Amino acid sequence: MTDMVGNLPPVSEMMRDAGLEPKKQFGQNFLFDLNLTGRIARSVPDIATTPVVEVGPGPAGLTRAILSAGAPRVIAIEKDPATAPILSRVADSAGGRLTVVYGDALKTDFASLGVDEYAICANLPYNVGTELLIGWLHMIAAGAKIKSMTLMFQREVAQRIVASTGDGQYGRLGVLTAALCDARILFDVPNTAFVPRPKVQSAVVQIIPNAEKVKAVKDLSALEKITARLFGQRRKMIRGIMPGVCWGDFGLTGTERAEQLSPEKFMELAESIVL
Repeated sequence: MTDMVGNLPPVSEMMRDAGLEPKKQFGQNFLFDLNLTGRIARSVPDIATTPVVEVGPGPAGLTRAILSAGAPRVIAIEKDPATAPILSRVADSAGGRLTVVYGDALKTDFASLGVDEYAICANLPYNVGTELLIGWLHMIAAGAKIKSMTLMFQREVAQRIVASTGDGQYGRLGVLTAALCDARILFDVPNTAFVPRPKVQSAVVQIIPNAEKVKAVKDLSALEKITARLFGQRRKMIRGIMPGVCWGDFGLTGTERAEQLSPEKFMELAESIVL
């Protein structure tokens, strides 16, 4: 199976044959570097035994790397129907391991994809990456068996995802991620690796759900609301943002700012304060 995928023409040649060009409205920035796509795919934990869901395969550069890394099954969710000629050729070469689902990943029912436990691996479109991640965190909180997420983000977003209490990049995204998962930046990706070349640098982040953390989260929506409220005015003391709260009940003075509160403290607040 892998040998047949490996025998396909270069991605750039397949794009040329299909007349495919990156579309700005879909936030498409394609990866052609085989060393890079291979490195991303090999970073997926237990890839040889884990089905992989990919969002935004485009001309299938990363898709091919995931298949070549030995994934037993790949489900690729693609919004752009113009990629069909390329993805069909890759699917024909994958021995039944690749299924392409055409549609908007933001509106996709992942529970209907036909896999119980799976990993997510994707070069995410910049314009929807954060929204997709938050959606997957809600799925994890609700019991979805996502084993890992290996995702490409704009580097600034990646830094926010892994930021700790007190960091300049620490905010709502870092709190929501840390509440459920363990996250780290695997490596940076220069903008020269993409076609077209974006103005920003990128990074690959690996996010692993932590079973103990997931058990401890009672209501992720409540946590999302209170982080939005407090980080929405991050320069103000928390007592100035929410003056009716008795902060002493939570071991706080009220003079703290949002960036000084740990994910655990935010969860404690979310469980007691109704917004």
